Amino acid sequence: MANRKIAARHQNDPRPKLKVKIKKDDTVKVIAGRDKGKTGRVLDVDREKGKVLVEGVSMIKRHTRPNPAKQIKGGIAERESAIAISNVAVVTSGGVATRVGYRLEGSGATVRRVRIARKTGEILDKKG
Repeated sequence: MANRKIAARHQNDPRPKLKVKIKKDDTVKVIAGRDKGKTGRVLDVDREKGKVLVEGVSMIKRHTRPNPAKQIKGGIAERESAIAISNVAVVTSGGVATRVGYRLEGSGATVRRVRIARKTGEILDKKG
């Protein structure tokens, strides 16, 4: 047991953040899992865990105990649960689920990298 190999990443070390092409407030469609086919707005993106929180998708019942000191009313509350990023696809304004690509827009000093829909070529980033 003395010459045991040490793991490359210890359990308590932070995970590397994923490169994610989905942003908060994007409209996405669930392409796999229990809620396949549903669409919703992204509420939160967790890059460490590789998960997204989508409005009205993957609803769970949370049982909470009343706590009068913190003004918490008990009962059963329904809320969204996080789902894997790989199980959602960005939806264009036309309602088509697509992959996300990048393109450089502008010229000279005003070059920006914008997100585009792979299927339609439509720009996904909001102006402003």
